[in-house]
Amino acid sequence: MTVRKAYEWGSEILAKSGIEEAQLDAWYLLEFVTGMSRAVYFADADRKMAEEKEAQYAALIKKRSKRIPLQHLTGVQEFMGLEFQVNEHVLIPRQDTEVLVETALDFLKQRGGKNMEILDLCTGSGCILLSLLFHAQQERREGSVSGVGADISGDALKVAKENGKRLGIDAIWKQGDLFEALGTTEEVRSETYRFDLIVSNPPYIRSDVIETLKPEVRDHDPYLALDGKEDGLFFYRRIIEASASYLKDGGWLMFEIGSDQGDAVSGMMQAAGFQSVSVKKDLAGLDRVVSGMYDKCEGF
Repeated sequence: MTVRKAYEWGSEILAKSGIEEAQLDAWYLLEFVTGMSRAVYFADADRKMAEEKEAQYAALIKKRSKRIPLQHLTGVQEFMGLEFQVNEHVLIPRQDTEVLVETALDFLKQRGGKNMEILDLCTGSGCILLSLLFHAQQERREGSVSGVGADISGDALKVAKENGKRLGIDAIWKQGDLFEALGTTEEVRSETYRFDLIVSNPPYIRSDVIETLKPEVRDHDPYLALDGKEDGLFFYRRIIEASASYLKDGGWLMFEIGSDQGDAVSGMMQAAGFQSVSVKKDLAGLDRVVSGMYDKCEGF
């Protein structure tokens, strides 16, 4: 079979299986198997495909047709210009989450020259924290930026640690349920862990909505990373209520949110005493990030 025929066959199979971007996914899998760029494909699409490559491509197309996510087949996903390893233990990084990273980077830029400490709760693949550390160090001339990533899943933290190693970015990784990952109350009181910035993309899908999601998400993303309990706001409440013990004065708390949660989350933050609470929209014009400042004198 030629490379062209393989690609056409793969596109057709995926289209019949209801894959929305069948041609694109068929191409990504072809590129993954052959290492062929589009330029080379268009110049030499009628070259014969090696039998072992043809068999590998066919196997991957069949798996994708069963709605296994493309990223679980290739093992990687690009995010903020960096390549992250992913598997069934972590959420696949999505473009919407880049709005959270960009918002956090703006905050770090405004405080250039100062040493900054970041906490990423529900870190998953580590894509948020590692992207922040990478880009902040690229853009800041003075002052260090360090970070801690926390997750309840040990399997997720293995992925995050590996991503840090592959990217050459140092971070501290802690396992536990939200802030409990950081240690005892005594350690917190001694200000072992106080942060200039806390970011989080917590589980925020309502439990009764999960079954309605696309098979790629419903059947393959880790349930723990999706389930925001009855109203989808369970983890926002917990983080907001506990955050005063972990933020420095003038520190900021930033969340990714579901598109219908802007009013609820910003209202909770205002009620808890956060100042300058705002909601930022994504490229589609939907509410995506809520942020606010902790000021010991004004609230808490």
